[in-house]
Amino acid sequence: MLIPVVLAAALMNAAMVAASAVSTILIADELSPALAGLPNTAGVLGTAAGAVAVGRWSARLGRAQALRTGYAIAVAGGALTVLAAVGAPVISLFLGMLLLGAGNAASLLSRYAAGESVDPSRRAAAMGTVVWASTAGAVGGPFLLEPAQAFAVSLGLPPLAGPFLLAIAAAFSALLAASRIQPVHAAPATPNAVELDDAQREPAARSTTIFVAAGVMLVGHLVMVALMTSVPVHAHHHGQGLSMLGLMLSAHTFGMFALAPVTGWWIDRSGPRPVMLAGLATVAVSALVIAGPSGMTFTPALFVLGYGWNLCYLGGSALLTTAGANSPAARAKLESKVEAWVWAVAALATAASTWLFAAGGFALLAACSVTLALALLLVVALRRDTPVEQKSLEPSC
Repeated sequence: MLIPVVLAAALMNAAMVAASAVSTILIADELSPALAGLPNTAGVLGTAAGAVAVGRWSARLGRAQALRTGYAIAVAGGALTVLAAVGAPVISLFLGMLLLGAGNAASLLSRYAAGESVDPSRRAAAMGTVVWASTAGAVGGPFLLEPAQAFAVSLGLPPLAGPFLLAIAAAFSALLAASRIQPVHAAPATPNAVELDDAQREPAARSTTIFVAAGVMLVGHLVMVALMTSVPVHAHHHGQGLSMLGLMLSAHTFGMFALAPVTGWWIDRSGPRPVMLAGLATVAVSALVIAGPSGMTFTPALFVLGYGWNLCYLGGSALLTTAGANSPAARAKLESKVEAWVWAVAALATAASTWLFAAGGFALLAACSVTLALALLLVVALRRDTPVEQKSLEPSC
């Protein structure tokens, strides 16, 4: 099952990266730089709504069919973005990004399918492997922006239509790959009855676990989205073409995905807490570097920001699996609900990013980012592991 899951996730990442970057430029040129974040806001909202839908479909139809449905919706979204690029009303772009978000949600939630299929002591490593496999699409996609632009010009289409054509092709390929996914009888999320009893006896601890897991995922994602949404506008205003923008995005997405197996191994060995602390500290430091004088450190800082997101995202995901949901349907709904909240709140970041950037540049964005990251870092540092989390670190016999 893992090969088609991995391939579909990689292709969907390529589609989303290509569409997100170019939609920002399209709106900046046609409307206003201050409004350039709105298409990505639509994509984030689509991901949030898609996460809820994929969770419900997973509970009713199984994960395989839920993933296929999400990718099919993304194909329709890609078609709408192409129409917007060739002269259709701008609303087509927003609707297209909204539907592409459903495919993005399917790609993101596929990591839990991998985690369910292995022993709990290797759950984080399995999730990390799926995230790592997305590197090919997320890093390779930006490098195809300029060739896609040239292809569109050769067809007599506007240059910016090329990356959107790339997005629809990648989404359709993800759907084809997902058609090969076979249903898997998932292993129980809780390794034994004792852990389940602990989770049921401590509802307050369970709620706190969910809150902290969601909070770390949310803040890490919010900081990343707020900064990265303004990067294409920054590059465009400095006269940097799609090749340079592609390099920046590839460095960032490489940081997001390439070291995921290391993160998974670290979580399985030490637990989610130190990984989450490292992630929050990393996104804060990278935000400060990005806000500094532009130069040789800018693109490397985007890589570091990506890895900080990886630490927060996988650390929070691993912590969430200890929350005590006792059936596949309950787990799918909990996972999708947290994912939806993460992306819904992150929509505020995409909407505000370019507005804050226009008002105060990366310095203002960094100040907001560091404040959020350090506040949550203090919460995580002061929190004690629950009995369920402590048991999850015990060596399996």
